[in-house]
Amino acid sequence: MLIDYIQRSQKRITEAVSSFYTPTGIHVYFKDSLVNDDIDVEGVINKVEEKIPSHLLSEVEMVIVGWFDEFEERKLNAFYKDGTLYISNIQDDEADMYDDIIHEIAHSLESALGYEIYSDQKIKDEFLRKREYLHDILWGRGFKAPMSIFTDTEYNEEFDMLLYQKIGYDKLSVLMMGMFITPYAATSLREYYATGFSEFYLNSEHNFFKKVSPELYKKLLLIQDPERLDNIT
Repeated sequence: MLIDYIQRSQKRITEAVSSFYTPTGIHVYFKDSLVNDDIDVEGVINKVEEKIPSHLLSEVEMVIVGWFDEFEERKLNAFYKDGTLYISNIQDDEADMYDDIIHEIAHSLESALGYEIYSDQKIKDEFLRKREYLHDILWGRGFKAPMSIFTDTEYNEEFDMLLYQKIGYDKLSVLMMGMFITPYAATSLREYYATGFSEFYLNSEHNFFKKVSPELYKKLLLIQDPERLDNIT
């Protein structure tokens, strides 16, 4: 009986360490231990819940921290699927994890708020104008990729490899200055939106963002306010 008691106690301790619920009811589960054990995951999640309006957390039921095959296959360190945020257990620091979670919350809203985000085409038109201008800049510097991959708003591996591997984000940061918030924002329409969402909630100073992506900024102001949303749904 003593052995059974000890085993049950150890199981309760292990479960307590590997799983907890946030004040808003999100279940956080550790599939694998963090490589950087200095990161306070509970503190990071609390910061997220304080920063993001509650109605924009509606699609997130669970956060699982660990390593998944998709990270290797799709060269990711986080993704959202079916109510769950999957976050890599390999993080530089708390800011890195916070950024990943905010970005995936943005993607979690694309189903629930897709109409409000995309239906008027304003973000798409803004994105494509930038893409076409980027094509002209890159063409003039010898990167002669076809216009067709610049006008495709969905993820395109050929385009992604052009930006990430052939040109490189360091060079793109200079070429895109004043056009995109980050080089990754040019990857696809969905990433343009999600990168803007991250910028909106990660930084308190929005002057540069408003200047670079005015339509996206106005859209994020809209979905931030549930009363405005109610008026158009």
